[in-house]
Amino acid sequence: MKLAYTAYDGSGKTVTGVVDAADTSTGMDMLRRKGLYVAEIVAAAASGPRNARTRKRRLSGNQRLKNVAWFSRQLHVLVCSGTQLADALHALERQTRPGPWRQIIVGLRTRVEEGASLSAAMESYSDCFDPIYRSLISAGESSGHLLEMLDRLASLKQKQLRIRNSVVGALIYPCMLTTVGTIIFSMLLVFVIPRFSGLFQTLNVPLPGSTRAMLTVSSIFRGYWWLILLLIAGLIAAVVAYLRTPGGRAARDTAILRVPYIGRVVRSFSTARIVSLLGVLMQAHIPVLEALGLVRQSAGNLRYEGIVAKAADFVSRGEPMSTAFADASLISPSVHEAIRSGEESGELDRLLLNIASFLDEENEVVIRSLTSIIEPVILILMGLLVGVVSICMFLPLFDLTAMTQGGGGG
Repeated sequence: MKLAYTAYDGSGKTVTGVVDAADTSTGMDMLRRKGLYVAEIVAAAASGPRNARTRKRRLSGNQRLKNVAWFSRQLHVLVCSGTQLADALHALERQTRPGPWRQIIVGLRTRVEEGASLSAAMESYSDCFDPIYRSLISAGESSGHLLEMLDRLASLKQKQLRIRNSVVGALIYPCMLTTVGTIIFSMLLVFVIPRFSGLFQTLNVPLPGSTRAMLTVSSIFRGYWWLILLLIAGLIAAVVAYLRTPGGRAARDTAILRVPYIGRVVRSFSTARIVSLLGVLMQAHIPVLEALGLVRQSAGNLRYEGIVAKAADFVSRGEPMSTAFADASLISPSVHEAIRSGEESGELDRLLLNIASFLDEENEVVIRSLTSIIEPVILILMGLLVGVVSICMFLPLFDLTAMTQGGGGG
């Protein structure tokens, strides 16, 4: 089969091409013998009809991660018990409900029964099994330690799922509060403020500037709500389209790191992701340049992709990788020092995983504290919004009451 690959040569330059091999593992071995460090290798025909069918089976991000974590753990348990790989996949197929994920397992089983390796079978489902996952499976197949790799992958995916769930769970309540606040403000504009407008016209009372402004906003919102919604939708679409461009992504990744408090959280999560993935890959004896190429694809932020690219450049020139992690604005000095110590002691993979575990625990605490800050801030803003509207509407009535009492007293 023909395999399209992306690799790095000894100088760190990117090399792409096509190699003819029986499967992915053989193709990777052929490229390694040529002195290339493979970042990604997939079937050359993957861009044709087969890939189109794969896109139809695409799952949501959270469901996909949950399924892959379950698949990895269950497959590890079955193979560990002595079940043959094809039989294990068939057992997983039987206990999976009909749907996209079951079709993926069926596809994997069919390819394995045809004689393909598991990593080669996963190439057709690259949206579920990323390059790091496939590389670890391939390394396990080549070294005869597939069980160990499945165990590591199951732990890695379960950790990623736990982190994602904690972040989503922390954001649910603030999002609910924001939605409720928006609905309340819209109802005030549509139903409450117009009644005050009719009352003010009946009383013929002079209106302060703030009240007139609020009545104008209400009138515009009621008369042109459809245009406002179209403008908001258009603005969101334009922003999303811009963020998908290289310049937009660079601006987003740089800006989010500068947001107070949020930037620190993103830096911590990005660092944890990089050191965790790099530690797992190095522990699996993936060549350093190849591991750095894979981590770069999964960094999630262009600034951190740049750090990993610099690390690959340093390694290709025979210099310490830790030098690339010396940027204190992105990487904590303690993390840099730990990486440097790991390189000197020859236990870099173990230290990277220890750093990742520490950062993950710290990030969970930070997420909880961030939630405890966001929630009262949103409640305060909602209260201020309702308070401002109330004051603007009742201020003319207060003035009218004061004028009436003043006239009666005179």
